[in-house]
Amino acid sequence: MDRIDLFRVFARVVECANFTRAADTLGMPRSSVSAAIQELENRIGTRLLNRTTRKVTTTQDGAAFYERCLRLIADMEETENLFRSADSASAGTLRVDMPGRIGRLIVAPALPAFLNAYPRIDVEIGATDRAVDLIEERIDCALRVGTLNQSELIARPIGDLTLINVASPAYLARHGIPRDPGDLAQHIPVGYASPSSGRLAQWEWADGDTVRTLAIKGRVTVNNAEAYIACCLAGLGLIQIPAYDVEAHIRAGELVEVMPEFRAAPMPVTLLYPHRQHLSRRFQVFADWLVEIVVNRCCERTEGE
Repeated sequence: MDRIDLFRVFARVVECANFTRAADTLGMPRSSVSAAIQELENRIGTRLLNRTTRKVTTTQDGAAFYERCLRLIADMEETENLFRSADSASAGTLRVDMPGRIGRLIVAPALPAFLNAYPRIDVEIGATDRAVDLIEERIDCALRVGTLNQSELIARPIGDLTLINVASPAYLARHGIPRDPGDLAQHIPVGYASPSSGRLAQWEWADGDTVRTLAIKGRVTVNNAEAYIACCLAGLGLIQIPAYDVEAHIRAGELVEVMPEFRAAPMPVTLLYPHRQHLSRRFQVFADWLVEIVVNRCCERTEGE
């Protein structure tokens, strides 16, 4: 195995924190990964990894070496592409994960133009509302909505989604139109439980710079956006939803915005990706395209993006 391949194996083991997972993502036997790390440590004359039965961590030397490896791998990829055409440098497959509604309403309709512009890039889209492990599942980047958990991934802020309060005309005919949060005690929400944690979202609104919340109980709780909107359309209660998600229903008169002065705080939209992908040509062109599509169709651009 040549030196740059040893660096790539080492970087993947650090990112996966596990020899078996790293071997799976590399499509190599675990024994070959272990042998590559041993060869690398012998070559440079220091121990790079602390190994336990459950987890692999870097030594102090290993952490410093990992940062150098990333730069060397990126420099090598850039050098390999130096004399290739832009089309050749952009060849390959990208695996992307994003929320189902953004995938269906925003990205899929615009994707033909991207594929026509880059005929040698293929795209695999996972459209889910669950959290995914980018390293373990070999995903190049993920679009995320909401506050992020702390992680070692690179986070590129894109913009903010405007949230609005909506209900169906049938619901409003039965229960009346809420004018402010003080009216919510007489109303019913559709509950939304996080698909990752199961935590039930509270009703929220921005009061100047302060975010207010109120726990109000509904009769139906769901854990994905499609069901959330469907229940609202069926007259089962009020919901808080990104404006792009229901703009067609509002235009058709199937849903009505209520309490426009008491919207929830906007939700941040972020593109996440592993450090090792930073200089990939196909990743860069897709990421720039995705950011423009999302900003133009459903959110306000983050300042400085």
